[in-house]
Amino acid sequence: MKKWILIVLCLMIVSYVGYQYTNKGSSQPAAPTFSTATVQKGRLEVKVSGSGSVQPVSSTDVQATSSKQVYEVLVKTGDEVKAGQNLITFTDGSTSITAPHDGIVTSLTVSPNERVNIGQVVAHITNYKDLQTVIQIDELDIPKIKLAQVVTIKASSFPDEIFTGKVSAISNEGTVSNGVSTFDVTVHIDTPKALKVGMTTEGSILTDSKDQALFVPVEAVHSRNNQKFVLINAGQKNGRKAQLRFVKTGLYNEDNVEITNGLSEGDIVLLPVISVNNTNNNGNFRGMGMGGMGGMPGMGGSNRMGRSWGSGSGSGQGSGSRSGGRSGS
Repeated sequence: MKKWILIVLCLMIVSYVGYQYTNKGSSQPAAPTFSTATVQKGRLEVKVSGSGSVQPVSSTDVQATSSKQVYEVLVKTGDEVKAGQNLITFTDGSTSITAPHDGIVTSLTVSPNERVNIGQVVAHITNYKDLQTVIQIDELDIPKIKLAQVVTIKASSFPDEIFTGKVSAISNEGTVSNGVSTFDVTVHIDTPKALKVGMTTEGSILTDSKDQALFVPVEAVHSRNNQKFVLINAGQKNGRKAQLRFVKTGLYNEDNVEITNGLSEGDIVLLPVISVNNTNNNGNFRGMGMGGMGGMPGMGGSNRMGRSWGSGSGSGQGSGSRSGGRSGS
C-alpha cells in the first residue's frame, strides 16, 4: 500500500483518538459518527445556470426617413398595432410611416402639421407578448452553451411556476467584473404568460445527461497523485470502520459525480466531515472535524467565486448550477 494511503488511514485514527481524549470526563460523552451516503443509480444531469432579467424581443424606435410635413397621426400612445400598419401620413401623399413589428405604441412625439426631419424618432413600439431573458454565464461554462438548447426558467415574481425557452443568441464578448468574465446568453421564452419586462430570472441549461448512472456526492470522492478514491463503510471488518476504495469517474455536476468503476449501487460511502457536538462540564463546546483529503478538479472546496461546492446528499437526481463535464480517471 502506498505511503499516502497509510497516511490517510492514520489521520482517521488520530482524529478518533483526539476526539476520545477531548471528551474524557465529559458529563455526556458521545461516540463520533461519520456522515454517510448511499451509492445511487438514476439519471445524472449536468446543468449550467445564470441570472438575468426579462426583456422584449422587439422594442424599436420608429424614425422618419425623410423631411416632410405630417398630415395625420393615426395612432395614440397605448394603442396595439400590427406589423406594417400605418402610423403617420404626410401632406405630400408620400409613403406613410408604418409599424416595424407587432406591439404597443409606448411613445409618440409628433402631431399633425408638424414637420419631421430625417432620422427623427417619431414613436416607439414594444412587443410585450414576445419576451426573452438575457442571463449571464461564467466564462468557464460558456463553451458548453449551444444555440437551441432547452432552458428551464424561474422568475422571482412567480416562485411556484416554471417557464421554458431556448437559447437564441450567445454573446461573442464577455464582461469582466472582479476578475471574472461573464457572457450574455439570450433565451427566447416559449410562453411568457404573466411575465413582465424587467422581472428577474434564473435560467438553467441542460448541457449533458446520463440515465442509469451510478453516482455519489462530490464530497465523497478524493484525489491524490492522479488517483481517485472513496472511503466506504466497512462495518467493523479488521477492526476498522472505513476502507479505501479506488474509483473511476465520469459525468459530474455541482452535487454528484458518476462512478464508472469501483462501486456498486447500495454501497455506503463516508463523507469527509465528522461533526460530533458535545458540551463539557464547563459548558464549553467540543467537537471533532476531519477535512477532505483533496477534492476532484472543479469540485469540493470553494470555487473562485467563493461558493462552496459539493453540498448534495447523494440522493435523487443530480443537477448543478456550476460547471459540469467529464472527469477522466
